[in-house]
Amino acid sequence: MNKDLTNSDIHRQNILNNPYVLEKIEAHFAFSGKQFEGQTVFTKADLASIFEVDERTIERYVAQHGDELGKNGYRVLRGKSLKNMRLSYVSDTAVGDKTPSLGVFTFRALLNIAMLLTESEQAKEIRSRILDIVLDVVAEKAGGHTRYINQRDQDFLPAAYQEFSYRESFTAALNRHVDAGRFKYAHFTNKIYQIIFRENAAEYRQVLKLGKNDSVRDSMYAEVLNLIASFESGIASQIEQRAQQLGRKLTRSETDELFVQADNNPFLQPLIHDTRTRMASRDLGFRDALHNKLHTYIQAIPKTDFERFLGETSKALEERLKDEETLAVFKRLKDR
Repeated sequence: MNKDLTNSDIHRQNILNNPYVLEKIEAHFAFSGKQFEGQTVFTKADLASIFEVDERTIERYVAQHGDELGKNGYRVLRGKSLKNMRLSYVSDTAVGDKTPSLGVFTFRALLNIAMLLTESEQAKEIRSRILDIVLDVVAEKAGGHTRYINQRDQDFLPAAYQEFSYRESFTAALNRHVDAGRFKYAHFTNKIYQIIFRENAAEYRQVLKLGKNDSVRDSMYAEVLNLIASFESGIASQIEQRAQQLGRKLTRSETDELFVQADNNPFLQPLIHDTRTRMASRDLGFRDALHNKLHTYIQAIPKTDFERFLGETSKALEERLKDEETLAVFKRLKDR
């Protein structure tokens, strides 16, 4: 997917929220700034020199994107902070000795400007290199398998095991209490998917470019699996209760109506909204996969998710299967 950083605040923020990418980018470019209050900062004059643009161009971008830049480290020094900055750089004309305030950019804010500037060839080259570094870092951290990056989450295996258990209850309820032909399992499974993330299994498989032998649920995040398990448990109970009330098996249309009622259940709506947001946002940021039917739910990936899926606490599935703590969790789930 072509990522035009100048037009997408979500793509920009996904890069700026990723500490592993920022570390590589900072080492690669090694921009020379000023040390102030324990970090490297850059003045408007510094940015104008790096990007070979007029200072007024930098000012214009600050005026247009002040909230975004502020979130990424841009701030205006006044009073004591400005005085300390001047004392540290008394001979630097960029700091000045008469202005009542001075805007400074952290490294993140500098990159933010680089992702916005359309007038600078230097900024364009930096954006291109940034995207290369992002791909390299994510591939390296994920072991080259971003399709199954969900499995690096420590919550994935317990969620997958739990969902498998509730899946058995769901299919057993369909088998005992629903008369809808041999394709009923796929039909009602797709009903669950469409309620939770607006796609059936075939559509989901296409978005993630899964092969015909790839398991759909092996690629799902823990939160998605947990919600599917909750839905399977609840709908299985409702199917059984309704069949007992009628004293016979349910028809397909009668079972469909139970799914409609579940879809309109206000208790599920916050969970569905949260699951759609996590799934759509992570798949775009980590897998470069766009769920068109969930595009309104896409947000920037929070910093905590980069640690969760790329950091030291994340592990490949093979490693987790050898982990004693994980095996203990499986035992508790089995004995519940």
